[in-house]
Amino acid sequence: MNETPAKPAAKKTTAKQTATKRAAPTTTTAAKKTTTAKRAPAAKKAATKRAAATKTAAPAQKAAPARKPESRVAMVRRARRINRELAELYPYAHPELDFTNPFELLVATVLSAQTTDLRVNQTTPRLFAACPTPEDMAAIPPEQLEELIRPTGFFRAKAKSLIGLSTALRDRFGGEVPGRLEDLVTLPGVGRKTANVVLGNAFGVPGITVDTHFGRLARRFGWTTAQDAEKVEADVAEIFPKSDWTMLSHRVVFHGRRVCHSRKPACGACPIAPLCPAYGEGETDPEKAKKLLKYELGGQPGQRLKPPADYPGRPAAPLAAS
Repeated sequence: MNETPAKPAAKKTTAKQTATKRAAPTTTTAAKKTTTAKRAPAAKKAATKRAAATKTAAPAQKAAPARKPESRVAMVRRARRINRELAELYPYAHPELDFTNPFELLVATVLSAQTTDLRVNQTTPRLFAACPTPEDMAAIPPEQLEELIRPTGFFRAKAKSLIGLSTALRDRFGGEVPGRLEDLVTLPGVGRKTANVVLGNAFGVPGITVDTHFGRLARRFGWTTAQDAEKVEADVAEIFPKSDWTMLSHRVVFHGRRVCHSRKPACGACPIAPLCPAYGEGETDPEKAKKLLKYELGGQPGQRLKPPADYPGRPAAPLAAS
């Protein structure tokens, strides 16, 4: 009889537990709804920001379309037009080393390594007064020659080359500078660049002179991607007729020294800027760019002490007066 009343109590407990279990999902659902409600405004704000950023960035992407690849034919046409433009800009382009004969040009070109043409031109008057011929230079004591060419730098190595090439000219070529590239490059201190300078300007044999200025501009103009001087020479030779090679070299080197500098080109003052793929590498503001111009374009003296008669700038000063 004591067990019979206990059963209803158990049912009540079960009913309470059932009620609690049924109520729990309702509480969890409510919590989820509350969390979702809180997250919704934040998500909307983030989405709005992303949309605004996309709208803002879109015009910038459209404003800089990809440059179309240039065909070989188009590049050659543009390159030859650059040459014509440079011819108009520098009708007085010339070798910027002072010389009166092939031997003097050969010696001056060897001395121009790792220094400026101006410093060479300021040094050679005394040198050629002491050694006017290959025979004289081959016989001079090395210490005396080193002292004469000291201002050009690397004077010991250069003196060795000058005595070596002068001896070779005396012994193998009768004291005369040969007019063939194959012979010139056999002389001590003479490579293709030096040989082409001598051939083009002392013998009238077309040649492309690839110095640091020419190589830099040839790459900026898109004529080549090569770094090796001989490869640059070969690439450029395929673009221009042989008759243009010597004067093309002078014009490009003139432009590299006066306008298209290595570190900060004067893009804003460059007449051939519309033809240059590298426009914008330097100063584009016209007034600021004008201040970067050098030599006659900047109202400064040139590099030669005795420039050609048609040179529009001022001669350079001798070494003692510099």
